Amino acid sequence: MKKAFEWYGQSLVINSILITVNFLGVSFTTMGFHKNFENQQGVFVLIGILLILLSSIGLFFLKGKEFMSLVSRVLVGGLFIVSGLIKANDPLGFSYKLEEYFEDGALAFRIKEWFGVPGFSLEFLIDYALFFSVLICIVEIVLGVLVIIGGKIRFTSWMLMITMVFFTFLTWHTANCDSNKKFTDRDTYKVNDSVGLEKIQLSKTNKEIKIVSINSSEIIIDEMKQPQCVTDCGCFGDAMKGSVGRSLTPSESLWKDYILLYFVFWIFISSKLIRPNSIRQNLYIIPISLLVISFFSFVFGWYFPILFAIISILIALWVNRAGGKILGNYWGSSLAVVFVCLIFTSYVLMYEPVKDYRPYSEGSNLKQKMNDGVEGKYLNLLVYKNLKTGEKVEYEGSSQEYINSKIWEKTNLWKYDTMVSKEIIATRLPSISTQFNPTLLVSELGENEKQLDFIQKILKPKRVSGFELYDIENNNNLQVTKQEYEDNYSDTSFYKIEKEIMVDQELPSEISIRDYITKAPIIFILFSKELRKAEIEDMAKLKSLEKILRRKNIPFVLITNEEHGYVVGWLKKNRLKLPAFTNDATELKAIARSNPSLMVVKNGIVKGKYPNKALPSIEWFKKHILN
Repeated sequence: MKKAFEWYGQSLVINSILITVNFLGVSFTTMGFHKNFENQQGVFVLIGILLILLSSIGLFFLKGKEFMSLVSRVLVGGLFIVSGLIKANDPLGFSYKLEEYFEDGALAFRIKEWFGVPGFSLEFLIDYALFFSVLICIVEIVLGVLVIIGGKIRFTSWMLMITMVFFTFLTWHTANCDSNKKFTDRDTYKVNDSVGLEKIQLSKTNKEIKIVSINSSEIIIDEMKQPQCVTDCGCFGDAMKGSVGRSLTPSESLWKDYILLYFVFWIFISSKLIRPNSIRQNLYIIPISLLVISFFSFVFGWYFPILFAIISILIALWVNRAGGKILGNYWGSSLAVVFVCLIFTSYVLMYEPVKDYRPYSEGSNLKQKMNDGVEGKYLNLLVYKNLKTGEKVEYEGSSQEYINSKIWEKTNLWKYDTMVSKEIIATRLPSISTQFNPTLLVSELGENEKQLDFIQKILKPKRVSGFELYDIENNNNLQVTKQEYEDNYSDTSFYKIEKEIMVDQELPSEISIRDYITKAPIIFILFSKELRKAEIEDMAKLKSLEKILRRKNIPFVLITNEEHGYVVGWLKKNRLKLPAFTNDATELKAIARSNPSLMVVKNGIVKGKYPNKALPSIEWFKKHILN
């Protein structure tokens, strides 16, 4: 009688070893393409590919394909659930990243370039970025659950393959985008459009602008433009920055997707062998999957994905068993998981992300985040090429090794090739960039702004040391501060110092409250990324809070991206007396997803962030913040 093979094939031990060897092969191949191992790239890649090929042949020969697919299911399912949930935790943030890809010079330029369609554009998708953001999150989570429990595995394997091919293309595009390269872009303007008319004039002298056609209604122009390269694919939202300290580089993201695609391939080719999990199989497959999820939860410092995965998997299994004729199948399980995901995404869209990875999260030290950047260090190396073998060697120009080699004298054997810059320490921008800089022109200061102590100090006339100068060329006298003298008047052939005097210090043209926010003992800030669309749930509560803070002499400011005239009118209409400052809209989107949102900062540390729909009561503020 012929023996039926188990899921582990002909030998559990040998196939386990082969899978381990296969994983080692994947690791060696990946390491071979990492910059830290570039000198041994050939060796690492060769060893890696050999290990993958030999172990794969062994797995096929010993019927271990289903075993390998089971391991792949656990890894892929766990990562898909965590990745999808991290995006679902901040669907607005992910939608901003998708908007970047939908810009005309971003992803669309590949289509323009490859298929010769300069008029192609993805900009029409920008309005649907949030929809696609939520859709992608849910698809990832549902596929993660289905692949773990073995539901609709042929359909699931096809969807996994399509999803991974799409993600891999996206990360490939990101990693290989060259902002210096140019592509042909076609724009259509109305015949009286000032921009189109200006382009017509420029085309007479600029060869990169070409008039395609002009008629009574429109102007069509082809122009050579540079791509808008997205520097961060947004694979894990802000989670990598907030937990590990940095995002994956585009090439690291690409290799992550290559590896995931490889494991999905094993699931895909084994889909005919895979059956829905039995109760016995669920007893070990689900716990192992949860261990994988626990590992990624540890990496991201957020353990909610474990609870979410347990709930989603158990609900999927329960609906499959108890759903009756209509829902008692894996389509019903999928709908149940979709429902769970929609509840979660609806909650975070109404309020704020459950886990805030942004540098403005509760507990963040804003001053520290503004100064945690690292200045990069680079080394210029001289590259010489061997005329006989083609071998290349690198030398630091000032090193003793280079001087002793006298390679520049050996012209019959070596030839100078080029100079390369090698990164020693990677540049890292501060977590909070200079884009966070709420400002207001001095000419726009109103009574609300002038009530702030630090602005009163700035506006108070100050006498500082300076000079009375004789302007030789114009034959008149000038009074300048010492700083102004050093900056603009120190040339003695034009200006002569008559005497040292005290002069009035000139007021700045613009006032920034960036430093004031980090130094104030306590400050309340109302952020609104789009004041025209702001929906304040309880204006009376906000007014009461403003009056209490004014009595206690605690600053309460509004920061928005609207022009100041509109802000003044809005404050008057709502009877609020808040000092108002303007900031870049992009940074306001990063600070808070809710519009508006209230932040409390004490000595530069964020003590609380409250979305519009969850503004605490006045009594709560008195007890917990103002006590």
